[in-house]
Order: sequence, then C-alpha cells, then structure tokens
Amino acid sequence: MTLFVYNWRLREAGQRIDSAGPLYGVALLAGAAIGGFGAGTLNLHLSGEPGIGRSIVGALAGAIAAVEIFKRVRGISGSTGLIFVPAFATSVMVGRWGCYFAGLEDETFGTPSTLPWAHDFGDGVLRHPVQLYESFTMAAFLMVALVLIGRRNDFFMRNGFYLLVLVYAGQRCVWEFLKPYGTVVGPFNLFHLICAGLVIYSIAMMAEGRTS
Repeated sequence: MTLFVYNWRLREAGQRIDSAGPLYGVALLAGAAIGGFGAGTLNLHLSGEPGIGRSIVGALAGAIAAVEIFKRVRGISGSTGLIFVPAFATSVMVGRWGCYFAGLEDETFGTPSTLPWAHDFGDGVLRHPVQLYESFTMAAFLMVALVLIGRRNDFFMRNGFYLLVLVYAGQRCVWEFLKPYGTVVGPFNLFHLICAGLVIYSIAMMAEGRTS
C-alpha cells in the first residue's frame, strides 16, 4: 500500500529526500536505532527489568532529532517527512497486533482492568489491551490521512508528518497511563516525557511553517 500511495500522490515528496543526498537516510536510520534501543532499554531499567529493549516512540524521536540536525547543517528547510506518513501509520496499526499476540514477553501490555474487553496475556490477569488502542487510533488517522493526501489538501501536504507526530505522540501519552512502567516524574514515565517533547516539536514546526 505504501508503494501505491507513493506512486499515487507522494512522488514530489520523495524527490525532496532524493535531493538531500544519501546521508539523509544514514542520519535517519542511525537516529532511529539510537533512539529506539536507547529509550527502550532505559525504560526497562527504570521499570526494574533487565535486558535490552526497543521502543517505536524512541525510534521516532531519535530519527526526528538526527534528521533535523542534518537538515540544519545542510540548510534544508520545510518538512521532508510526508512520504513516511502512510508507512509509519501502517506499521503501527499492524505491528501492535503482533505485540498483542506476543503476550507478556513483549512488555507492551497494560495495567489490570475490569472492562469487558480486558485481555489475559497469559498470567491470569485481565489487562488493558493498550496495543489495540494504539492500533485502532492509528488506523483511524491513516484513513483520514489517505483522504487528505488523495485530495492534495494543502495544509496536510505541508504538515502531514507533523500531524502524524502530534497524533501519535498525543494518543501514546494517554495510553502510557495504562502501562505498568516505572515512573520518572510524578505519575509520568519516560515515554510520557518523550511524547510531550514530540507534541511540542510538531506544534512548533507547524507554527514555524505558517510564519516562514
């Protein structure tokens, strides 16, 4: 589907990345790896769990930081992320089902719940299926995004990536209250803080686009 959307409406957005050169991809992948493994592992440590963790929100934050630094150095202005919107939303929508079926080993389950749709991940405790909350939210965003891309909505074509970050980080921040992770400040865990930073980033970039 991502290839279809690219050929359908996002070729111009792809050309912006091509013109940035191959180091753009290097920065993106390096930032995603550092952010993903770094945040995931740190969160496990804060939660009293051993091992190496991975985090999609950490990868997103790391990739954004690396690419923005790269763009500043190269003098590239404006958003270059629209091309990634369908792929990212689809990967979360589908990938969270994998997390759901992985059970307790995936470390993405929610806190205990008495709601009718609470799920037993294998330890006899009914919990919030937060993986599915996230999947359904991004599925809804993807449907809206495809409509706006299809219509070549001017605001979305300029700010689609920032809107993706805003929606993903915003909904993720809500679901984090339903996860048994170790906290950093008050009731907030590491991912709350990362999500807050991403929300501020997306709003600031859209505001900057309106004034530039």
